[in-house]
Amino acid sequence: MKTIIQILLWIGCIAFAYLIYNSITGPIKFKEVKEERFSQVVAKLKDIRNSQEAYKTVNGKYANDFNSLIRFIDTGKYVITQQRDSSYMEFDKAFGIDLLKEVKIIDTLGTVSVKDSLFKTDNRYKTLMDVPTAVNGEKFTMKAAFVEKSGYKAPVFEAKVDKDVVLYDQPKDLLAREKAALSVEEVNGPSIYVGSLVDVSTSGNWPPIYDKKEKK
Repeated sequence: MKTIIQILLWIGCIAFAYLIYNSITGPIKFKEVKEERFSQVVAKLKDIRNSQEAYKTVNGKYANDFNSLIRFIDTGKYVITQQRDSSYMEFDKAFGIDLLKEVKIIDTLGTVSVKDSLFKTDNRYKTLMDVPTAVNGEKFTMKAAFVEKSGYKAPVFEAKVDKDVVLYDQPKDLLAREKAALSVEEVNGPSIYVGSLVDVSTSGNWPPIYDKKEKK
């Protein structure tokens, strides 16, 4: 009986030690996984934003779905222009003399492929809708709309993914804490997103640390 009690005590001690170890290392491992996966998601959201801004430059609005956006990247072209100052003499009836008129002339120099401008030879734009860390084929959700600001209807868009999708295999308690995060050093809220459907903004909700990671 004494031997059994000693064995049970040893098992209890080992289990308790494991719980203490896990409570210390768990958040550290969670942060490492989170930052690695968030970096990949942010990079994809930046690609979406750059593609949407190109779409708006050409079409005056944002794409409402990924099929339209990808098709635009495949076939779209920027018009290259050059602005120069010019002047000429014109007779002014009020003064009865020739006066110098200054004007700006815009010359069209040609076009350049949107694909070559944004992605060069990289075909990653074909999977813009795919969440890079997802295991079940989850996609980013994306919508475009117009919001009225000071009497002007401005085009807006938003692309996002829930943190649940990105951190699908992480401890539930740490995931819940992450979704409730409110800090200038964290990705605030339950999702990672770029753009807005209520404000004229193409910013994302990630902190500067993820921009620095990409530059490295």
